[in-house]
Amino acid sequence: MLLLLAEYLQQYASVFNVFQYLTFRGILGVLTALSIAFIVGPRMIERLSYHQIGQSVRSDGPQSHLSKAGTPTMGGALILVAIFVSTLLWSDLNNRYVWVVLGVTLVFGAVGWVDDYRKVVQRNSKGLPARWKYFWQSVGGLGAALFLYFTVPECVESDAMNCSVMETKLLVPFFKNVALDMGWFYIVLTYFVIVGTSNAVNLTDGLDGLAIMPTVLVGGALGVFAYVSGHSGFSGYLGFPYIKGAGEMIVVCGSLVGAGLGFLWFNTYPAQVFMGDVGALALGAILGVIAVITRQEIVLFIMGGVFVMETVSVILQVASYKLTGRRIFRMAPIHHHFELKGWAEPKVIVRFWIITVILVLIGLSTLKLR
Repeated sequence: MLLLLAEYLQQYASVFNVFQYLTFRGILGVLTALSIAFIVGPRMIERLSYHQIGQSVRSDGPQSHLSKAGTPTMGGALILVAIFVSTLLWSDLNNRYVWVVLGVTLVFGAVGWVDDYRKVVQRNSKGLPARWKYFWQSVGGLGAALFLYFTVPECVESDAMNCSVMETKLLVPFFKNVALDMGWFYIVLTYFVIVGTSNAVNLTDGLDGLAIMPTVLVGGALGVFAYVSGHSGFSGYLGFPYIKGAGEMIVVCGSLVGAGLGFLWFNTYPAQVFMGDVGALALGAILGVIAVITRQEIVLFIMGGVFVMETVSVILQVASYKLTGRRIFRMAPIHHHFELKGWAEPKVIVRFWIITVILVLIGLSTLKLR
């Protein structure tokens, strides 16, 4: 939106040329979303508290969580508003990727909002039935997958690694020229990456700041991949496929980072507000769709190792209990297991953050180790 205004003003003052730089608009995205979170956050928490929209706590969980009952939730709406406003202000609205991300954010955010509303406002402990939650997640994930697949530009480049058809190939990290042609399976992969990441982040959101910081770290790293993929010079030098328009995702990633850090200001231990499903489901979907756009699905799996670990712990726990009647962990997801072993909540949170930093650095190393 403001990019169009800057383009118009260029004819009167050359200083407005700076808005053409993706890195500059990415920084503005961070600062804008951060400012929105700081300004709106206190008022939002006050309103949520006034309407008694508070978190319910399981009695069979860690006893330290009982004091969290009544803490305002659905705060993820703040993150989504900050991302939406910042992205609309600073991104190129003619870019198809921008609208895919915003559309996915809207659908998954709406699913999470309905689930939270039923739980904390209507006092329905089941929230949105699982089958309907998964159905609408599938609608969002499959819709994005079909749109991305059928809007791939035709290949006109002679160099295969710089060809638009690379948008539907699976890149294998640490190998320079390995790209698997997926064909129609691209749609299936995209669907599972978006829906799977959405649910993985949601499972991780169980402690103060546990989910949001890894989301910020992974989102920031995906912004680096987006910039490289969308820059013909850098992508050629590093042996990455050039994906026209992918660089615009740096603005979205910057907005996510700013909104996430702003939310963390209020969500850090002891949390003043929880994000709820409205935030967790949408943030996971954003990470998934950006990873697909930049062709970094496998790298997302590496960098989001904490999300993967949390999800696998739940799968193993459920499978073990149904098959043998025994539990592998004291409680799943796995962060509760460590709490029940005696780890203080801040220790679990910070150690999971440290693990994410290490995994993100490994993921970023694939930029050069090819």
